[in-house]
Amino acid sequence: MARWCYRHRLVVLLLWVGALFGLGFSASTAGTDYANVFSLPNTDSKRAYDLMEKAFPQSAGDTDTVVWKVDEGSVRDQSVRSRIQPALDEIAGMKGVGGVAGPYSAGAHQISGDGRIAYAQITFADQANAVPKELVENVLDTAQGAERAGLQVELGGQAIQRVQEPPTGLAEMIGILAAAVVLFLAFGSLFAMLLPLAVAIFGVGTGMFSTQLLSHVTDIPDLAPLLATLIGLGVGIDYALFIVTRHRKGILRGMDPEESAVTALNTSGRAVLFAGGTVCIALAGMLVTNLRFLDGVVIGTSLTVVLSVLAATTLLPALLGFLGSRVLSRRQRRRLAASGPEPEKASGLAARWSTGVQKRPRRIAAGALVVMAVLALPVLSLRLGATDQGNDDASTTTRKAYDLLAEGFGPGFNGPLQVVADGGDTATLVKGIKDTAGVAQVGALPSARGVTVIQVVPTTSPQSEETDRLIDTLRDQVIPKAGAQAHVGGVTAVSKDFATVTGDRLPLFIATIIGLGFLLLLVAFRSVVVPLTAALMNLIAAAASFGVLVAVFQWGWGLDLLGLGKEGPINAFLPVIMLSLLFGLSMDYQVFLVSRMHEEWVHTKDNARAVRVGLAETSRVINSAALIMVCVFLAFVLSGDSGAAMAGVGLAAAVALDAFILRTALVPAAMHLLGNSNWWLPTWLDKRLPHLAVEPKEDTGEAFSEGQAEGPLPAAHSSADHSSAVHGFVRTADGDPVGGAAVTLLSKGGRQLDRVVSLADGSYIVSVPAPGTYLVTTTAAAYATRARQVVVEDGPVVHDVELAEGEVDAVN
Repeated sequence: MARWCYRHRLVVLLLWVGALFGLGFSASTAGTDYANVFSLPNTDSKRAYDLMEKAFPQSAGDTDTVVWKVDEGSVRDQSVRSRIQPALDEIAGMKGVGGVAGPYSAGAHQISGDGRIAYAQITFADQANAVPKELVENVLDTAQGAERAGLQVELGGQAIQRVQEPPTGLAEMIGILAAAVVLFLAFGSLFAMLLPLAVAIFGVGTGMFSTQLLSHVTDIPDLAPLLATLIGLGVGIDYALFIVTRHRKGILRGMDPEESAVTALNTSGRAVLFAGGTVCIALAGMLVTNLRFLDGVVIGTSLTVVLSVLAATTLLPALLGFLGSRVLSRRQRRRLAASGPEPEKASGLAARWSTGVQKRPRRIAAGALVVMAVLALPVLSLRLGATDQGNDDASTTTRKAYDLLAEGFGPGFNGPLQVVADGGDTATLVKGIKDTAGVAQVGALPSARGVTVIQVVPTTSPQSEETDRLIDTLRDQVIPKAGAQAHVGGVTAVSKDFATVTGDRLPLFIATIIGLGFLLLLVAFRSVVVPLTAALMNLIAAAASFGVLVAVFQWGWGLDLLGLGKEGPINAFLPVIMLSLLFGLSMDYQVFLVSRMHEEWVHTKDNARAVRVGLAETSRVINSAALIMVCVFLAFVLSGDSGAAMAGVGLAAAVALDAFILRTALVPAAMHLLGNSNWWLPTWLDKRLPHLAVEPKEDTGEAFSEGQAEGPLPAAHSSADHSSAVHGFVRTADGDPVGGAAVTLLSKGGRQLDRVVSLADGSYIVSVPAPGTYLVTTTAAAYATRARQVVVEDGPVVHDVELAEGEVDAVN
């Protein structure tokens, strides 16, 4: 398929452009129909909601609030009323406004006890997401136009909050720009930088438009497209980065651009398919929670991931065909033309760090564990709940309106409880509620269809633990004592029940996604210890990232610096969503890292070498990919949505800790300490497990067959079908390592079977097709060629080479 896409690149590009614009046109024509469905069957708040819906059918429109406060005097003063009432009348006359209920009409109770704060309720004809933005802006301008010195006017509500949010797409644009900077620094080429971005834009664009269309046939929450964009940009850019990196290395080694692209898709492309599948499986794990709100999130995010993988495996080879060798920087192309193919070798910081981990595994493992443990400590204070406009930034009008209502009518006014009774002694129930500690106001509405709604205003804010305890007291003590058939509902009670249900189902969810991840890695690497280590690392990363979330959003550390409003509980849905994304993304890094280690282990059966080489050759790409994801995730702090901001900060912390501490330090250190037991698998299980090749053998025989000009091959070969190998170190007479030496394996007839380049530490490995006698030749600049016959029997053969100057070695 990769070769077909490469050769028919114009057709593939036109198909993707047609799909993007076709879906975009259809989505813009159909509009959106997102629905936040918090279905919590068998909960007290759901039973209260059902009774209220039966007795008091809800009005269709969104209700927002205008709040005003005077510094001196009273809001009843004629000077205040003469400014506020005309503004309210003008708002009431606007098209799209259903009505305005103000404090100056007869029987209204919308003025605070000290007379300095009052509010009016504006009911729109539509729900918040359907109210035209121009109408909301007119309402906002008209109300705040009544301000004067000593008179403050603020507005709150969902429709008002929508016009405060940054322009749609701002977070995405900033994330893409940040990723572009990282890609340019990594590649040094404008064209190479644009490739991952183009793939991500096509994948996320088609995913977003498809999700928008699906919102008309199923319930998808308005948070789903934000989360889908967040994860889609991250995986889309990362998957393309892995493939483009492999393709560039192939061209630098002298391969034809088409063959290089096909090889990159057949190796890294298969790993991308595996990684994308694991992300979707982790996302689908949310379905075991049986929370309808999350079903739409699974649909939107999984669809975007699938389309991002499809773009990386079809659109990307087509774009590579357009660019040819221009995927390299100009300097690389000039060097390739002047000096010929260059070897692939791990050197510099990555090689030095890998060697350091091998030398000091206990110290590095202990240091990494201490860092993660300290970051995880705040998770012990984790409290799930829901955010509201009290968590908005202090400069926003919604936050100011929230604070004014709390100041004038009490902290609990922003989240009243509804006790809904359909039988029993209602009068006794009202009296019992009034006598309950933590209750500020109680008022019973006239009964309708045998249902009575009792409005209860707590003395504490909706997000406080005292309010949660009050709900429990009403349900467990007050209502049973009064002998009434009643249920506690309202937004605050729904949020509490949602947090409780989520917490109860979290263990099953975690066990499901860890179990699925364990099975996938067990089949892929044919080891029991590797998937167990991965599961443990995922739990450590999750604990540390949630510790960061608690410190920032619950304790308020750095909230002012980030402009993220006031501290509060962690959104109840966030653990499920974050753990799904974290477990899926961390699997990418685990597969990329351990697959290279496993490849080396198959060659040499030398665990220390396998871990060292695997880390040295993959750490740079893993860290670059992680840095891109961190940039994309942190950009969603600017989305204007508190849920997306929490998810962005949490995922950025999780990816950074996973890549920079766990996969770069703790995992390789632990694998060094575990030794050969890393690759242990019971024989009976090995016989029963299916074989799954994450990255098949990279076919280099055709590119460097007998009779062609000799060129260096990388030390990294996948040799699952080879029975053995020859490995060792190339050193000088003084024992210094010789990096960049060409080591060639020849048959008895002189046919080249394998050719590699020694790494910075002098190590090398050549693949042997079968037992027998072979010739190993070693050549390096400034040294004479060294050749020796090597007899290979059942297992790997160690063959160290010592090079000397001014000597020609005879072949024995």
